[in-house]
Amino acid sequence: MTPARPSLPVSWTTALPPLAILVLIAVWGRDLAPVLVAVVAAVLAGAVLAAVHHAEVVAHRVGEPFGSLVLAVAVTVIEVALIVTLIVSGGPETASLARDTVFAAVMITCNGILGLSLFVGALRQHVAMFNAEGTGAALATVTTLATLSLVLPTFTTSQPGPEFSASQLTFAAVASLALYGMFVVTQTVRHRDFFLPVRQGDTPVAEEHAAPPTAQAAATSLGLLVLALVAVVGLAKVESPAIEAGVKAVGFPPSFVGVVIALLVLLPETLAAFRAARRGLVQTSLNLALGSAMASIGLTIPTIAVASIWIDGPLVLGLEATQLVLLVLTVVVGVLTVVPGRATRLQGGIHLVLLAAFLFLAVNP
Repeated sequence: MTPARPSLPVSWTTALPPLAILVLIAVWGRDLAPVLVAVVAAVLAGAVLAAVHHAEVVAHRVGEPFGSLVLAVAVTVIEVALIVTLIVSGGPETASLARDTVFAAVMITCNGILGLSLFVGALRQHVAMFNAEGTGAALATVTTLATLSLVLPTFTTSQPGPEFSASQLTFAAVASLALYGMFVVTQTVRHRDFFLPVRQGDTPVAEEHAAPPTAQAAATSLGLLVLALVAVVGLAKVESPAIEAGVKAVGFPPSFVGVVIALLVLLPETLAAFRAARRGLVQTSLNLALGSAMASIGLTIPTIAVASIWIDGPLVLGLEATQLVLLVLTVVVGVLTVVPGRATRLQGGIHLVLLAAFLFLAVNP
């Protein structure tokens, strides 16, 4: 009689989200020694990777472009939670944290993730193909959101400094939600085909031959994704004093804390976009990149507007001169990249150089 085959051990992507929650409960509210800071950082990185895996499972089940929305909204939940938490606990020194984090998210998504996606896609197929209609609509929405929320406060006169008055902030929040809602309807209902992966020559779309997960597997991954995101938010809050101390210790400007937060919360998007581009799904990667930028502004600014009712002190949203130049250059280059509907490694490299310029100037303003 053939002996029963031993059951397979639980995968690390299944075990890590509950483990991360247990670690969060154990360290919450405690002052951490350097060793514990390192342990929490390792668990945090693992939770991010687990979140990527389970978001991809859910995304594969629901299909594009709904799948891209799952991860974009999930990542924005992390970003909003971190910003509000740090503003409430940080006092006047965090007046520009929302601006710094949202602007960093725009630079990382529109230059880093987008550039990486195009570069990897072009390496695979020599020319990366995507749908110019859908990608162009997404870029136009991101540009409008960024201008309304981050550029206009620098030039308005109702409030001293690069700030909105209460009525202006309300308008920006409502407009952001309206634009984001209209884009989601366009992406998922009216013109869904504009955001689907593009077949390149005789090369099949990779996901056409991959069987989607079962409903039970997708539901399990959705639950584990929620656990992983809760753990990431909590553990990042626990790590935030170490992040702020580290930025201060190396002599970087306080605004670099926003860059660190954006890099942390966008890690799942970056990994997911890289994997999609490596499989030839450049459109999916661009959906992730621009969708994350859009959600970062369209959902963060309204949340910050509501939170400002209880937050004492100024809320600085207007970009500084160097940031304005980088944003304008990113938009111009982005339009030139998107219009043809195809890109080479050169276009991807240009966007990556713009990201490097942003990071360098964030350290050396």
